Amino acid sequence: MIEARGITKTFTGRRSGMLQRGSVRAVRGVDFTIPDRGAVSLIGESGCGKTTLGRILCGFEEFDGGDLIVDGHSLASMKPKDRTPYFRRIQMIHQDPYSALNPTKTISQILADPLAVRARQLGADGGWLVRRRSELLGLVGLDPDYVLPRYPHMLSGGMRQRVVIARALTVDPAVLVADEAVSMIDVSLRLGILQLLGELRDEVGVSVLFITHDVATARYVGLGGELYVLYRGLVVEQGSTDAVIQRPAHPYTQCLLSAIPVLRGIEEPGREQVVPDGPLDDRVEPPGCLFEPRCPFATEECRSAVPGLGQLGGTEQLHACLHPAHRSVVATPAGTAS
Repeated sequence: MIEARGITKTFTGRRSGMLQRGSVRAVRGVDFTIPDRGAVSLIGESGCGKTTLGRILCGFEEFDGGDLIVDGHSLASMKPKDRTPYFRRIQMIHQDPYSALNPTKTISQILADPLAVRARQLGADGGWLVRRRSELLGLVGLDPDYVLPRYPHMLSGGMRQRVVIARALTVDPAVLVADEAVSMIDVSLRLGILQLLGELRDEVGVSVLFITHDVATARYVGLGGELYVLYRGLVVEQGSTDAVIQRPAHPYTQCLLSAIPVLRGIEEPGREQVVPDGPLDDRVEPPGCLFEPRCPFATEECRSAVPGLGQLGGTEQLHACLHPAHRSVVATPAGTAS
């Protein structure tokens, strides 16, 4: 199990010529838990901190405060060099399958490099490496005889993404971090990748952290899991995936769901659509609720009080809003809306 406790990350300003850029608080004390064989989704608009959290989880970024607990071990109390074995348990599925694979190496070579490291750890021979390489490709739905001798440019985008997933599995990870893992492949191939991530949870026992701005894909991958909605580095709503999508309580979550395109003639928009009051201005740091400048339901209290995560209506669903209310914003099949 992976647990994040109060994770914070601030990117300090840098001088460029005569200009000095200010610091950016990318993550502001985030808690989340990824259970064994679990599915957790992080959603929010660009700049909300979800990718930074994924990179912190994989060890690509240092966290400033808080702690990461991996298999019961606190990483905050360790020296950076001692964290490597634990970060190896968490592998990233990169967003761009076109740049994630070395174009000068065959797929056989790409998979052989990390497998050689794993073979040394296990004390396995070369025969194990060859067998494992084929097993992994079969696991992600690829024909080893066809794929292994080819270079990345000879494969389709969907096949490349499956190779990226196979490479992530070479070190037997506990968690796969999928950051917009289907956003750069053809729409017709996305469902296959999403199905594969679900199958890996069942067949391999790996957990999935799915990072996206697309609510529909988060709902598909995170079925039976937890959904965290982030805004400016804070979790503003949290709960089971279906509960948050069907009955959002925070105005920001309601804005996200209201923005989903409606299939006219097939669906009808939710009765209580919510639209933010203006675009995000990250130069403004409100003293109260961070969403207050854009919230259509903000009151004077929201301008000074900082809401914490709390429950609404006795459910396990959490929100960070002073005036929460469940609203019907999700589209329904035509003819069923009441």
